[in-house]
Amino acid sequence: MNAHPSRVAVDLSAPNDLDAWWLPFTANRAFKQRPRMVSRAKGMYYYTPEGKEVIDGAAGLWCCNAGHNRDEITAAIQTQAAELDYSPAFQFGHSGGFALASRIAQLAPGDLDHVFFCNSGSEAVDTALKIALAYWNISGQGSRTRLIGRERGYHGVGFGGISVGGIVKNRQFFGTLLAGVDHLPHTYNRAEQAFSRGEPEWGAHLADDLERIVALHDASTIAAVIVEPMAGSTGVLAPPKGYLQRLRQICDKYGILLIFDEVITGFGRLGTPFAAERYGVVPDMITFAKGVNSGAVPMGGVLVRKGIHDAFMQGPDKAIELFHGYTYSGHPLACAAGLAAQDIYRDEKLFERAKALEPVWADAIHGLKDLPNVLDIRTIGLVGAIDLASRPDAVGARAYEAMDRAFQEEGLMMRITGDTIALSPPLIITEEQIGEITDKLTRVIKKVA
Repeated sequence: MNAHPSRVAVDLSAPNDLDAWWLPFTANRAFKQRPRMVSRAKGMYYYTPEGKEVIDGAAGLWCCNAGHNRDEITAAIQTQAAELDYSPAFQFGHSGGFALASRIAQLAPGDLDHVFFCNSGSEAVDTALKIALAYWNISGQGSRTRLIGRERGYHGVGFGGISVGGIVKNRQFFGTLLAGVDHLPHTYNRAEQAFSRGEPEWGAHLADDLERIVALHDASTIAAVIVEPMAGSTGVLAPPKGYLQRLRQICDKYGILLIFDEVITGFGRLGTPFAAERYGVVPDMITFAKGVNSGAVPMGGVLVRKGIHDAFMQGPDKAIELFHGYTYSGHPLACAAGLAAQDIYRDEKLFERAKALEPVWADAIHGLKDLPNVLDIRTIGLVGAIDLASRPDAVGARAYEAMDRAFQEEGLMMRITGDTIALSPPLIITEEQIGEITDKLTRVIKKVA
């Protein structure tokens, strides 16, 4: 006789047991001792199982740009599920995928007019890196295999993304990663940039380190440079004025592809459809995810310039041009949600709204400057970061306590990285709700002093 209860019996007797789910990027043991649970969401707010209101200061995970549970997106998903639940993207297509690709291409600058769909930012980055390598192969420059990332960069969790990424904890447990990868220096210098609003004045010269890398490895070995226009997950590092423009110039000089990872900055976060438009720089590829459908269904993708796309279209007519893709590329439900989200962004002018609210947001967040243990504050678009002083021998403990107290006691959801608080609310936020967030933050920062 089986000494162990069946799975069905276990599920029936303890349907809310917390043991089975191994949460990502989470202190699991601490979480399960004091869970932070949500059960529904609407607009700017989450709600706990007990019905407590929690204002979303992080747009979920940088992704719910149109707010939560928008009726238009929900209806689009429901309708699509009833009509076409799944369609393979290998050798077949559906109208929603083509329609959404066209809408996204219309938002992008320059000739970034082709879209390759995937399911996440991590997949988008690995897709862009593979396209870059394949492009040089079919162009007769197969020696271009080296990829250049940046210190403190976050490009998802695929092996390609963590190889070009520059966040130590994301890399250190996973071996040697991809060979032939180098990194630019990060752009943050507190002594020169403290309490910046928007793009710091200091730091454009850091792009010139790409010249050193080219001299070391030779341009003929370098396929692509990938950077976040704004480095979000490492603690909101805005690009210094002129930095991205200088990177573009150096890449052009040596024929190197430039990839912008806009998984966070895409779809209005910095007041424009893509950060590339804000900075007047046309990269060769843009990765996107998160805000494409306001986080409603997993989706990501890569925008590719015409010349790169067309280089693949030169072989036999019925031959596969790129041996890459995913089972759920361009999933019908994700596309339906994406089209509905794009309508909301357009009709409610949410990108323009983010731009108009940027100075209001900056004033509010920088108003926390004199609170205990605040070392630096950075704002750009509708994003903000607050660096707190670390406790002796307990790096990250102060911000963790702040995050936990914010949720449990104040009804505020926010992101943390180390001892940095990161904020990126839905673009539908009002001035009153900005005040609500800063009031709650004020109390929390004082409590963890």
